[in-house]
Amino acid sequence: MRLGSTLFLMALLISVAGSVRASSGSPSIEQMRIAGKEYVRLSDWARANDFVSRWLKRDETIELSDSAHRIQLQIHSPKAQINGVEVRLLFPLAQKGDSVWIALLDLKSTFEPILSPPRLRRGTALKAVCLDPGHGGKDPGFQVGSSQEKNFTLLFSQELQNQLKRAGWKVSLTRSRDTFVELPARPDIARRRRADLFVSLHFNATEAAASTVKGVEVYCLTPSGAPSTNAGGEGGGAGWFAGNHYNEENMFLAYELQKTLTREVPTEDRGVHRARFCVLCDAAMPAVLIEAGFLSHPVEGRRISSPTYRRQLASAIVDGLDAYRRGLQRGL
Repeated sequence: MRLGSTLFLMALLISVAGSVRASSGSPSIEQMRIAGKEYVRLSDWARANDFVSRWLKRDETIELSDSAHRIQLQIHSPKAQINGVEVRLLFPLAQKGDSVWIALLDLKSTFEPILSPPRLRRGTALKAVCLDPGHGGKDPGFQVGSSQEKNFTLLFSQELQNQLKRAGWKVSLTRSRDTFVELPARPDIARRRRADLFVSLHFNATEAAASTVKGVEVYCLTPSGAPSTNAGGEGGGAGWFAGNHYNEENMFLAYELQKTLTREVPTEDRGVHRARFCVLCDAAMPAVLIEAGFLSHPVEGRRISSPTYRRQLASAIVDGLDAYRRGLQRGL
C-alpha cells in the first residue's frame, strides 16, 4: 500500500535523526517533540503522499486533498474531518512558526487505517457479528423519565440482528432479554461464539444542555500511549490491551460506521472517538461501541423510541459493516 509504506519509511527515518533526507533530491523529513510526543511536519507528509495543502482560514484550518480524499484539520485542536466524517485525532495539531505539525502516532493509527485500509487477515471470513445490547437487568443505563437505555439497546439489537441476517451475516447477541451480563463476559461471549466482529450498542444522555446535545458517535479502542476522548469508562491505564491487536481494523470499522450512520440517518455527526471501555479492551476481534443518539434530547429521544427510526439506524449499520468488509477485501 502506497500510504502505509511511506509512513513506515518516514517512521524509520525519523527514528534515526531529527532532520534527514530520504534520498538525493527528496525533501527533508523533520521531527519535533511536542509535549513529549513525536510530531512530523505536515507539509512533508503531504508531499510524500501526493496531497495538496491549502489554508481554508489562515492559522486556523488547513485542508489536504488528493484525487480521492479530503482532510480538514484545525490548528491546536484534535478535531478533524476525513472525507466529510468527523474524526478525533489522538493529539492536537500544532503550529510552530510557519510550520504545522502532526503526531506521528496519528499518521499511523488515525490516517493510515482510513486512507489505506488494512487487508483481510488470513483465515478471516468476516461473516459473524456479535451484537452487545448495552446494560440490562439491574443496570438500566441512562434513564430519562420512564425511558431506560437497557430496553432500547435490546430492541435496537434485535432489529439489527434481523437486518444483518437478511443481509447474509451470522449474528449472535450477548443478551437476548432483560438480564445483567458482566462487562468482561461480553467480549468473551463473542470470542466463544467465534465472532469476526464485536459491536456494542448504546444510547447517550446528558443533563447539561440536554435540549441541544444530540448525535451519533462511534468509539474504538485507544492505542497504547495515547489519551482517550472520554473522561470515564477507562479499562485502566494508558497501556496495551488485547484489543490493540486490531488497532487498524478498529479504526477503519469505526470510521465506516460513523460515515454511514451520519449520511443515512438525520442525525448530527459527533465523530469517531477513542476509549478504553472494558468491552473494547478485552475484545479478541475488531470491536466498536456505538452511541446511537441522545435519549436526553427532546427530539432525538422521541425518535429513539420509534421502531421506524431504529430500523433506519440498523440499516445504516448494516451498510457500514458491508463497506468495512469490502474495504478489507480490496486487493485480495
